[in-house]
Amino acid sequence: MTALKEINKIEETTHPHILIMEDDLNVAKGLKMILDEEGYDVDLQGTGYGAMDAMGKYDYDLLMADLRLPDIDGMQVVKTTKENNPDTEVIVMTGYATSSLAVDAMKLGAHDFIAKPFTEEQIKSAIKEALAQNAPKTRQENLSPIEPENYTSIQKREVLKVLNRTFEDEEFWISLMEEGSSVLDEYALSYEAKGAIASGDLQWINENIGELTQKQLMFIYKRLEREAW
Repeated sequence: MTALKEINKIEETTHPHILIMEDDLNVAKGLKMILDEEGYDVDLQGTGYGAMDAMGKYDYDLLMADLRLPDIDGMQVVKTTKENNPDTEVIVMTGYATSSLAVDAMKLGAHDFIAKPFTEEQIKSAIKEALAQNAPKTRQENLSPIEPENYTSIQKREVLKVLNRTFEDEEFWISLMEEGSSVLDEYALSYEAKGAIASGDLQWINENIGELTQKQLMFIYKRLEREAW
């Protein structure tokens, strides 16, 4: 019976309650260690069915969802979570990031999409931003399709990731210079963002992404130099 369902733990806590759904035990424990230090109340589940069972018993503010699981597709867990627990924010984690996966996850209601491997600061920032959105909302608001600010957040992070890589990986920036936006398919970027990076459209990047560091600007300068020639 619904009235007997274990929706809350015996004692409520003011700390955000996070569920990590990750079948790689080392990754899961590493994430838990980071989040424990941040003061979060963290649970671990290594399977999709285990995660859904846990969410049927307890309230979670956030689900950290790996997509590759040993039992079911992680996307199905995201879908079920947002249908049954609309107030639970979701951050999707995967080592197989593509723009289509990011869009699909956002359409299902995920707040953010982060590609592995990610840094400690990236995950902390993503979680902080997701939890800031976890205020009382109507069911209709929770089931809305992609929110512009969420998609913009993904775009910004992916553009900066590409520009950082152009500084660190010479082979990558040469490929990007020679082959254009076709080398950016692994990133969760819109066609407009891909075109801006490949063409060195600094005006678009400044307007949509913000100011860049000198490191991030190196590829843009090289691209514009080639255009000048």
